[in-house]
Amino acid sequence: MRVLFDQGTPVPLRHALSKHTVATAYEQGWSKLDNGLLLKEAEGAFDAFVTTDKNLQHQRNLTGRRLAILVLPTTSWPEIRQHQDEVAAAVDVLRPGDFVELEFR
Repeated sequence: MRVLFDQGTPVPLRHALSKHTVATAYEQGWSKLDNGLLLKEAEGAFDAFVTTDKNLQHQRNLTGRRLAILVLPTTSWPEIRQHQDEVAAAVDVLRPGDFVELEFR
């Protein structure tokens, strides 16, 4: 699966997703795009989008999107690092159009 990390998603998380091809919005040259344009660009080139923007679903109409979206509960790498397996498991089961807000246990 081709996965795009949003700006707030810690880059070291990519190592937990070694089964997937991971790029960042910055690497794609999309770091200055607003969420609407970013999602449009991502949908054309990626299968999944990992973000920490908890307001994304309220900012944009996500109905009918093919892009799967996973929202992480924090931008904190130390906290996410403790839950890398949960994040990887969530990414592994994403399907087109999914919108999943992950909560760490």
